[in-house]
Amino acid sequence: MRFALLKETAIMALDTLRASKMRSALTVLGIVIGITSIVGMTSLIRGFDESLRASIMELGPKTIFVQRFGALSFSSGAAFTDLLRRPHLTVDDGEAIKRLATTVGLVDTWLGAGGNPTQERIFYRGQRTQPMVVFGASEAYVDVNFAKIVIGRSITAQEVDRRRNVAVIGYGPYEALFLKSGLDPIGKRVRIGAVEYTVVGVVGQRPSAGGFGLGQDDFVFIPYTAFRKQFGSEKAQAPGRFGGISAMIAVVPHEWVSRDDAMREVEEIMRIRHGLTLDQPNDFDLVTQDAILQVWEQISQAVLLSLVVISSIALMVGGIGVMAIMTITVTERTREIGVRKAIGARRGEILFQFLVEAVVLTSIGGVIGIICGSAIGLLVNMASGFPISLPWWSFALGLGFSAAVGIFFGMLPAWRASRLDPIEALRYE
Repeated sequence: MRFALLKETAIMALDTLRASKMRSALTVLGIVIGITSIVGMTSLIRGFDESLRASIMELGPKTIFVQRFGALSFSSGAAFTDLLRRPHLTVDDGEAIKRLATTVGLVDTWLGAGGNPTQERIFYRGQRTQPMVVFGASEAYVDVNFAKIVIGRSITAQEVDRRRNVAVIGYGPYEALFLKSGLDPIGKRVRIGAVEYTVVGVVGQRPSAGGFGLGQDDFVFIPYTAFRKQFGSEKAQAPGRFGGISAMIAVVPHEWVSRDDAMREVEEIMRIRHGLTLDQPNDFDLVTQDAILQVWEQISQAVLLSLVVISSIALMVGGIGVMAIMTITVTERTREIGVRKAIGARRGEILFQFLVEAVVLTSIGGVIGIICGSAIGLLVNMASGFPISLPWWSFALGLGFSAAVGIFFGMLPAWRASRLDPIEALRYE
């Protein structure tokens, strides 16, 4: 009987919506906006989250990054002015780790790839790319990053030592300058800024960056010695947003060595080189895959929480509209309520009837919001390649929120309807 009552009440609610289309549309508009923002933004944030996590996982669970400062320092609450006083890391720091650390298998030092990346356009004949990250590295870059050279080769130790103007380009510039024209990039002379370089290799497209659209493959690396020659040394303390060029050192321990042991040895070497006493904190950051994921977890949770709070405002506005409309509906249908009570309808059944009408009203808005939010995510993905994710729980969350709004804001009008005196209701004009 309860199911029959629910079915009958739902049909009555739909009839009410059809009878007052404009009023119903304006009533659910706030619900539609709120659910659209929840589903649309969740799809974008989750897609970005999954792609970023896959990209971080590619770095390898044992890789250690030594940098002047980064997200880890900011998340720990360090003052920005104190971070700017930290000394620059240099290529010599990387060479010292390579020479002294017995637990380390691979060391690569990057210039221009830190918090203030160097960006230049790449030119080939009459074509040019958008500004892309240009950084200097050693011959160990491909092995340290677990990258794949799909065309040509990587730079060699001899080219690093002799400051050769050779470059390995990412898949982004390869696609923009050569792939569309069907040209072999190897041996071609490209101009990076004002200096010409010979292309010797192409790094394959990263699996997690497929369709990412955020520049994961838009880079070019050259020998760090050639980078120094064109863009300046990390020792020059050149002015800039973060105080000039600072090196970032990537360290991969031996397979038989634990990451923690390698981190302790690298930390000890760096502290000695920087002349730090036992009571002084590190003036550099040691970053691992786990630390990066932990920082991103905090950021993503804060963003999702902010999204829910902002969307709740629209849902609250929609809920107030539902309450107002349901109150008007109760007033308009006072005689109907009196008739139903006169023929035996109980208070609980009247309450249930109007609650179901409110839930049906808001749930329809929730369904429309889910469709609109999913459409926005798909359109953004098709237009820009930005990754999206549409998990089932985001749909359930949208429907749950919309139904909850209907129950919460429809309770007062439904309670008032159930408390009407049947005699007074029948007399109402």
